[in-house]
Amino acid sequence: MVSAGEVKVDDKGDRIMGSSNKPLAGQKGALGSPGAGEEPHADLSQIYSKDLLPTTGGERVTCIFFQELVNILIGYIFKSNERSSKILDFHHPHQLKDSLEGFSLDLPDQPEPLEQILVDCRDTLKYGVKTGHPRFFNQLSSGLDLIGLAGEWLTSTANTNMFTYEVSPVFLLMEEILLKKMQSIVGWAEEEGDGIFCPGGAISNLYSILVARYDFYPEVKTKGMSALPRLALFTSEHSHYSVRKSAAVLGMGSDSVQVVPCDESGKMIPWELESSIIEAKAKGLVPFYVNATAGTTVYGAFDPLAAIAVVCHQHQLWLHVDAAWGGGLLMSRRHRFKLQGIERASSVTWNPHKMMGAPLQCSAILLKKRGLLQECNQLCADYLFQSDKHYDMSYDTGDKTIQCGRHVDAFKLWLMWKAKGSEGFGSQVNKCLENAEYLYKQLQRRADFKLVLESKPEHSNVCFWYIPPSLRKLPPGPERNRRLHKVAPQIKAKMMEEGTTMIGYQPLGSNVNFFRCVFSNPATQQEDVDFLLEEIARLGYNL
Repeated sequence: MVSAGEVKVDDKGDRIMGSSNKPLAGQKGALGSPGAGEEPHADLSQIYSKDLLPTTGGERVTCIFFQELVNILIGYIFKSNERSSKILDFHHPHQLKDSLEGFSLDLPDQPEPLEQILVDCRDTLKYGVKTGHPRFFNQLSSGLDLIGLAGEWLTSTANTNMFTYEVSPVFLLMEEILLKKMQSIVGWAEEEGDGIFCPGGAISNLYSILVARYDFYPEVKTKGMSALPRLALFTSEHSHYSVRKSAAVLGMGSDSVQVVPCDESGKMIPWELESSIIEAKAKGLVPFYVNATAGTTVYGAFDPLAAIAVVCHQHQLWLHVDAAWGGGLLMSRRHRFKLQGIERASSVTWNPHKMMGAPLQCSAILLKKRGLLQECNQLCADYLFQSDKHYDMSYDTGDKTIQCGRHVDAFKLWLMWKAKGSEGFGSQVNKCLENAEYLYKQLQRRADFKLVLESKPEHSNVCFWYIPPSLRKLPPGPERNRRLHKVAPQIKAKMMEEGTTMIGYQPLGSNVNFFRCVFSNPATQQEDVDFLLEEIARLGYNL
């Protein structure tokens, strides 16, 4: 018997029995008609969404439905933390489209019962990827923070919008507190700073260009690009593609982005930046914006921010720091020196949904100059932003954004910060980078792997090749590169089929396909790193 407050998972991890061990969905019985010695339960195969609240008398079935749903979610959480469970039950798109094992993606004309809805929920999780698994290394955002998850559940339950104080009073105050805290950690003075939470780092970077352009040429807001000279932006060859995409979206064209060379470790070279600025001016272009990266996507490199800030100051350019990936290191006393100079930036992108582990999505654009974001974007729609409200209307932040509807991304981070404290985030970051250093040292010791960069990783990115026996005696050259280029994709395909672990790969510059392992999940241990290497060697040995 399971006592109140206890849970028990079946061998599939799907069912949790609550207090009294009572049967729930899929078991026979009529709503409100218990058998001898049983508590009331429901046969959800005969119950539909119309029977839930706000239907009169729908409290009981609503409770049962959500209890069953929570059982499914908790079972999934448990399985995501079991190293013996698969990360992925892989199927090709056509298999999932063809109603695999009764899981149908087709949309019906007639309503389906709640029992089927619960089955669909369970199967959706079954065929997805467990990004919270300790052996998921595929993306910069991974892990499953339970406090953050609780915050996401509460946010969806509240189902409000972040455009006015009248509909989102508590969440807007939390967002303000978080932004001020993050601005302080960046190193800006108390009287400086503005910002907003955005739908990801790419949109945060877009905001930085949008606001920078407005700061230099406010007439662009009403007259458009035709009133402006030919502008030039600068970013490193290892920066995120969103800079070029933003230039295209904002009407300047991707060709307006000047790509600055990097050194062998992936860092922007400051003198090359200055040379590019001078060259652009000679061509009749007008430089206005530089994007520096704190934590590049592939190598995890940190551009020399202080030196780049000097160049920007000399040429009077807007300095943006894309710290979407590396911003989390600001929380670590041990590693924050790698972002020295970030306080001189005019704007910063910081994604807590990466290294800090907040559930997707959670990204902030921070701006040093207060009020500029509002001036750039406001249009004063009377049906939302009336001038005669009875409260402080500066909290109606909706006119700061290019969105109207805006998801509440701040609460889960606020809740996590309350639960961990700044020190907790720092320890979490330190552990992830310790895992990266452990992997780096293991790769140095093994003859069947080769590091892409021989230097110790700055961030938690570690890039390497697996060299199967068939290639180990081949001399360097085109034929070896041609064959090595195929190794990582073949291993990745086998890895996905078996579902034991996941890691990304890519080529970069003259380097053929290599693996990129990233650590942002605090659940990952050294044993998981060892497993990854052995699994790659096992799957690739005969290639």
